[in-house]
Amino acid sequence: MKTVNHWIGGKTVEGASGNYGPVTDPATGEVTTQVALASADEVDAAVRVAQEAFQTWGQSSLAARTKVLFAYRALLDANRDAIAELITAEHGKVHSDALGEVARGLEIVELACGITTQLKGELSTSVSNRVDVSSIRQPLGVVAGITPFNFPAMVPMWMFPLAVACGNTFILKPSEKDPSAANKLAELASEAGLPAGVLNVVHGDKVAVDALLAHPGIAAVSFVGSTPIARHIHTTASANGKRVQALGGAKNHMLVLPDADLDAAADAAVSAAYGSAGERCMAISAVVAVGSIADELVEKIRERAEKIKIGPGNDPSSEMGPLITAAHRDKVASYVKGAADQGADVVLDGTGYTVGGFEKGHWIGLSLLDNVKTDSDAYRDEIFGPVLCVLRAETYEEGVALINASPFGNGTAIFTRDGGAARRFQLEIEAGMVGVNVPIPVPVGYHSFGGWKDSLFGDHHIYGNDGIHFYTRGKVVTTRWPDPSEAPSGVDLGFPRNH
Repeated sequence: MKTVNHWIGGKTVEGASGNYGPVTDPATGEVTTQVALASADEVDAAVRVAQEAFQTWGQSSLAARTKVLFAYRALLDANRDAIAELITAEHGKVHSDALGEVARGLEIVELACGITTQLKGELSTSVSNRVDVSSIRQPLGVVAGITPFNFPAMVPMWMFPLAVACGNTFILKPSEKDPSAANKLAELASEAGLPAGVLNVVHGDKVAVDALLAHPGIAAVSFVGSTPIARHIHTTASANGKRVQALGGAKNHMLVLPDADLDAAADAAVSAAYGSAGERCMAISAVVAVGSIADELVEKIRERAEKIKIGPGNDPSSEMGPLITAAHRDKVASYVKGAADQGADVVLDGTGYTVGGFEKGHWIGLSLLDNVKTDSDAYRDEIFGPVLCVLRAETYEEGVALINASPFGNGTAIFTRDGGAARRFQLEIEAGMVGVNVPIPVPVGYHSFGGWKDSLFGDHHIYGNDGIHFYTRGKVVTTRWPDPSEAPSGVDLGFPRNH
């Protein structure tokens, strides 16, 4: 059986703990690989390697760093298919979706290639007699990233390219459910010329995570995952003196006004709810239909959802693949099975779905729940699967109040032809990312990604300017040089005069 080991110091390092986790092909249900699970001692060894590498990399020139990143970008582009195949084999998403994931990750690599302008400081001359003040940004040291299973290439690329471009060294702890893409990213970075120890991949479970959170050699931690874990990461790492950005879960709403193009809204709802099998924090999982359009909108969504082709991710005809594990599939199904008891109308029931020839795969069909109540489990919880809830509101104001009452504030969208309503929505809605006739408003790389409320713990969003600020710290330097024509003026113990 294939074993995925750690990548430390620019080379593969075999696991020493003796503990391994299974990696399953979601389409077949078969265990195809095992992944080494690091002990606290192995995490410490990786940190020490990264600390040593930082002594050189942290002092390297911007020209040297960006040269590596440009070469890395070219290698990633040339290996898109290979990376996507690893994602499909272990996550299950269809190949085209995996390719899209790689493309979105490449945006951040491209941002890192141009980081020279983002790291420029500021200078004020002659603030006093021959006194200048400058502001600069410097790297933190060794930083860590803990990433989820649903985007095993994209989310790591949201983190480490900017971190190393800023002069840090990085330890990546990817999901143990689909670890191979992370190793491929690290191997390509080494091939591009990234010095040994600058990017390290340590596989593991809670043991490895807790070791990273507690290690005194880690200056900052980036995390993307569920809200309960994000809260734990933020609390624990902060208590250990680390800078933290922890992105949590979501319950993203799409508000559809009576004047909206219902065909466009239905297309968007199906794409945003069921794409990547609903396993993404930016999925639209709740549609709020305003006024009399609800019945027609639900029917249009149903018609489209019934036509989605579900199958193995490596089948070009498949539009949606399986879920990551059988346990997760069963959990998602439980929300659908309990929905009717909690007052919802089950328009489509995707539980019990199988694919011929792949009966042991982690399959589930598309589910559509109408007339969902805000106190039901299907609405309150982040299901993270292909389940779309439809709620109804009489007015725009009622719909906005419903959305703002959610404890999550990751992303949201409005579908309307009314510019005034759209303008009100983007100002009044309590969410970090807003789409206007755009169902999944994931920002481009040079804007930052992040939510509000229980969807984000910490002060910084990820990537963009926030990401660069997160991986650097500011320093202000006040300088005074005597004019060479003047003799030394002697000692003055008084407070510096500004005038």
